[in-house]
Amino acid sequence: MADNDEIISILNDLIEVSKDGEEGFRTSAEQVDDPQLKAFFLSRSQDVATSVQELQDLVRSIGGEPAASSSLGGALHRRWIALKIALTSNDTVAVLNEVERGEDTALASYRKAAAEDLPADIKFVIVRQLEGAQRNHDQVKQLRDTARAEASAH
Repeated sequence: MADNDEIISILNDLIEVSKDGEEGFRTSAEQVDDPQLKAFFLSRSQDVATSVQELQDLVRSIGGEPAASSSLGGALHRRWIALKIALTSNDTVAVLNEVERGEDTALASYRKAAAEDLPADIKFVIVRQLEGAQRNHDQVKQLRDTARAEASAH
């Protein structure tokens, strides 16, 4: 079983990745013109913010100090730069591609955390949030595939 410091570290990693996603969805909402896509991104951003709060509360409940900001680490930082570049062109397919890449990162982080030997209550939250991240990913992928098909038809 992971010790308290390891659990806090795992949860804080998920907080940082989730805050990246929250910011990415919010930024995407600000950059797209389609009202339904804008609403989708805003809804996902709010859902991820709720997940972040839940993770932060878990960290506090075991005596830790929760991460308060998104990560600025190498690969994630490059992904967000790529997202910002995609957003400047206001190309829906490019935006959705970058959002999906961010969700790929979130899924990988959640899968890694879910594989750890953690207390049942913490593992339950992580697995539930992993399922939410998978739904986000699948919805973004479906939206991207639809946008690609529409772009090809024009």
